[in-house]
Amino acid sequence: MKNKSTNSNSAEAKKIKKPWPTKAAMHQIYEQKLWGDNGTDFYSGEGSHKPEIVNPYVEVVRSFLTSFEMPLVVCDLGCGDFNIGKEFVEYTKKYIAIDIVETLIIRNKEKFSVANLEFYCLDIAKDNLPAGDCALLRQVLQHLSNAEVQQILEKLRAFKYVILTEHLPEGTFIPNKDIISGQGIRLKKQSGIDIEASPFHFKVKEATELLSIRLQDGKGMIVTTLYMTF
Repeated sequence: MKNKSTNSNSAEAKKIKKPWPTKAAMHQIYEQKLWGDNGTDFYSGEGSHKPEIVNPYVEVVRSFLTSFEMPLVVCDLGCGDFNIGKEFVEYTKKYIAIDIVETLIIRNKEKFSVANLEFYCLDIAKDNLPAGDCALLRQVLQHLSNAEVQQILEKLRAFKYVILTEHLPEGTFIPNKDIISGQGIRLKKQSGIDIEASPFHFKVKEATELLSIRLQDGKGMIVTTLYMTF
């Protein structure tokens, strides 16, 4: 992976149009460093940087990707600061990284460059998605309203594999309580995303839990599930 110099104040970044509500919320999160600050221009939070969370995830996804004789085309839906995605690029035919925050995508394009890597600024609920074999969504749906989750799920049927990671309460809980996009996650309502439960009823051929990490602060579990779609 080749690192390029970052210029967050580039002329391209200054031309960004006024965002719509979900995009505005995500812009605000990065601009005000609501997910924390590690001294860099963009920071996607502890879930994308703490070794005890990141390393096991990278290991299981890398194992999945390298299990194929022919490398897959992977779409990373909600790539964030790309601290995790950069670990998978070399194991794919093509790696397409997508995020709703335009300044973040501009920065990622400047910082990461490799032949089979592409970055796009898209709203994955509203915009058409690139074609691929496998979609990665890591702690993305948990930030979105049920209406936006449903829009995304309809598009995920185009992928043969979906690797979904969600922050869930420990023990039993009522899934899929609705929230306003960008205003926290369902954990504060003792809820979390379950795409196979009501109101989504996402039908799959097979679901396999790849990883479950109990957070040390007692605030739930981070669960990664591999879905094979019809």
